[in-house]
Amino acid sequence: MKAWINDKEFEFQEGETILHAAKRLGIFIPTLCAYLPLNHTPGTCRVCLVEVTDDRGRGQIVTACTTPLTNGMRVQTRTKRIREMQRWQVAWIFSDHDQDCASCSRHGNCELQDVALYVGLQHNSCNGRFTEKRPLDWSANGLVRDANKCIRCYRCVEVCRQVQGVSALTMDNIGNECGVGIAGAKLWADSAKCVQCGQCSLVCPTGALSEKDQTEVALDWFSDPEIKTVVAFAPAVRVTLGDAFQAAPGTNLEKRIVTALKQLGADYVCDINWAADVTIMEEGTELLERLNDGGTLPMMTSCCPGWVNFVEKVHPEIIPNLSTTRSPQAIFGSLAKTWFAREHGINPDKLRFISIMPCTAKKDEAARSQLKNDGMPDTDLVLTVREFARVLRRHGIDLLQIAESEFDSPFMSQNTGAGAIFGVTGGVMEAAVRTVYHVVTGKELGHVVYEPARGKQWVKEGTVDLGEKGKVKIAVVHGLANVEKILEEIREGKCEYHFIEVMACPGGCVDGGGTIRAKNSYLDKMDARTQSIYRIDADRPIRQSHRNPDVIRLYDEFLEKPLSHRAETLLHTNYKDRQQKRRNPGIAEIWEKVRLG
Repeated sequence: MKAWINDKEFEFQEGETILHAAKRLGIFIPTLCAYLPLNHTPGTCRVCLVEVTDDRGRGQIVTACTTPLTNGMRVQTRTKRIREMQRWQVAWIFSDHDQDCASCSRHGNCELQDVALYVGLQHNSCNGRFTEKRPLDWSANGLVRDANKCIRCYRCVEVCRQVQGVSALTMDNIGNECGVGIAGAKLWADSAKCVQCGQCSLVCPTGALSEKDQTEVALDWFSDPEIKTVVAFAPAVRVTLGDAFQAAPGTNLEKRIVTALKQLGADYVCDINWAADVTIMEEGTELLERLNDGGTLPMMTSCCPGWVNFVEKVHPEIIPNLSTTRSPQAIFGSLAKTWFAREHGINPDKLRFISIMPCTAKKDEAARSQLKNDGMPDTDLVLTVREFARVLRRHGIDLLQIAESEFDSPFMSQNTGAGAIFGVTGGVMEAAVRTVYHVVTGKELGHVVYEPARGKQWVKEGTVDLGEKGKVKIAVVHGLANVEKILEEIREGKCEYHFIEVMACPGGCVDGGGTIRAKNSYLDKMDARTQSIYRIDADRPIRQSHRNPDVIRLYDEFLEKPLSHRAETLLHTNYKDRQQKRRNPGIAEIWEKVRLG
């Protein structure tokens, strides 16, 4: 079938919307609610107005995101009438929007401001006309909700439902009081479902949902002569931070980040990848112990705090399947306060470990009671990639213009390719396979790259031949909505896998909820970031965790062996059932709710 947009003829398939075709043809139509690749075209913002004329000459104004093309349709996107109507629509969106832009987390990166520019809005008489006080919620560990900045686009609701399968967000109230809310709870901290993954903050066009900013605390520690700061950053950070400085997608800025942290005042700059290698040593040994001794199978990875939250809150029956091995962040923090402090002669009470992560859920992990020693947290502070980018800009540091430096710690600085690939979906599994194969067979995996763990498929699987130990069947899942089928198989005793990696965020950490967000796009940089991680792995002289000389030294001088008593104490954890038990309300309670509306 054929149609025309701005007198340009094109072909389309039945069911394609005007907006989708325009994007495909490179024709710009402003919008705030429609957001590809989410299957989400609610037509709530009403900004994507266009004028259409059908094959009978009948004309009308429609929203491009909700209107399917018909054969012979003619679409105009730039007429004077359309421009005026778009300006009025954006003006009304501003009528109840909190316009304290200077303090907004989206300052300089706001899609609402961009759309105002696109439609030519100049003098807006509607500003603040119907402003109502809506909730400002700081209760969660990783995220902040400011409903005063919500424009009711529903992106957050849809990403939570479609990609994560959690449905923790909703739209509360009606009229001018309507804004993003927490399903079944008043406060974010009381949510029975939210896993703090932060995917909602990636798609939010304004500052309604954002990471909880802790930059001032970090800067205070950097400038305090009484405190020694140890900073380490995750593998995904080095290939995502460049987006804030207009670097090519996936650019590896690892050595420039080291320089920047030293300029900010960090005493020691290390690599979380080192702790990832330790994670593999413990987790791989734990898997073999379960295989040999009849432990709970399949064993499931525990590196992703969003996934751990999901298990504890939604599927606590799966807790026995979780690996007890801590995440690389938690392992690094524990060793920083013990082995690292001892080796450097630092009083642990004066040491602060700051982790830089692509993940908002890591803030939630750092607050876990299981990851504290005598009331002192192992990880003192977590900065997301977005927070770290703001700190650099505040200090006039341009990552593309500074020199490169090496990690300056004499140990806890070696990193391997295995540690680097933790940043992508399948990376933990691939790193584990490299080491488990060696431990069982005494040989190195002939071809280090384990292809079954790679790729963008939501669920990947493979089989590892461990010789006399038999074959181990593995699976890799990313995006929580895709794990439900496997969990059902486990509950029914039908699961054939022995080891399963789960990452809450699509693509793994390279598209974590704390990474640099892009306007009008979602997950479009996944491929570039993933390939950059794999290049780092390929370029490392050591690509297996068990060959890391600093890891070998750690066990020789401090831990003795994986799963030793000290290793169990410092490098392992436990989980708890946090599922909120539902109860049937009494008649009096139901009547009271009805009376109060």
